[in-house]
Order: sequence, then C-alpha cells, then structure tokens
Amino acid sequence: MNASLGMTLVTLVTTLAVIEVMVFGLLVGRGRIRYGVPAPAMTGHPAWERLNRVHLNSVEQVVVFVPLLWIFALTVSPIWAAVLGALFVVARVAYAVGYARDPEARAAGAILTAFTQGILGIGSLVGVVLRIIRT
Repeated sequence: MNASLGMTLVTLVTTLAVIEVMVFGLLVGRGRIRYGVPAPAMTGHPAWERLNRVHLNSVEQVVVFVPLLWIFALTVSPIWAAVLGALFVVARVAYAVGYARDPEARAAGAILTAFTQGILGIGSLVGVVLRIIRT
C-alpha cells in the first residue's frame, strides 16, 4: 500500500471520528426532547445524563486522538495509524452503547479507547524522537 493511500485512510478515519462525536451530540439534543431536559440544564433524567456524558467524554477523547493519529501517521506509519484510528472509532461506539445502557458496561469501550490512544501516544513520541535523532 502506498503512502498516499495510507494518508487518505487516515483522513477518512479522522472524518469518521469527528462525525461520530457530532452524532453523539445530536443524540444528546434528541434526548433533551425525549426526556424533558430543557437547555441549558446539565442534569435531568438519568438516561439523558448518560447520553450527555458519552458525548462530553467523546469530545474529550477526540481532542487527544486527532493530533496523536496524525503525528503517528507522519512519523511511524499511515497504514497503522489508520488501523488504530478505526479501532478507536469502534471503541467509542462500544463505549457509547455500553454507557447508554448501564454506566458499568462502558469498560470495554473505555479500555479499548485507552489502549489505542496509548499506542498512538507512545508511537508518536518514539517516531518524533527518532526523526530528531536522525536529523
């Protein structure tokens, strides 16, 4: 696989991750209506609070994910970045579905999120340091 395709896949994964957060936000808005939680309230029906927490946590995670994904792609491997990025997107779905049902059921998605971000973070650091050493 060539580097151009790899970077295109990284772009696709980035787009999917951002759209995913947008969809979670839409679910929060829809939940406000369904569960009678008027804006700007941040508390209300427990099911709405779980949806809101999924969205907020996903915003928190995507802020870390996107830079690490791109640094990893540029310094280590765009293909592996895309694979890890796709895993991150799946992890966030698992987190969202689990948390929306029962907060205790979010663990698998949270662990997979942390794993992918950890690999991206360590890999990015190593990739940048190796590039510095080589110059």
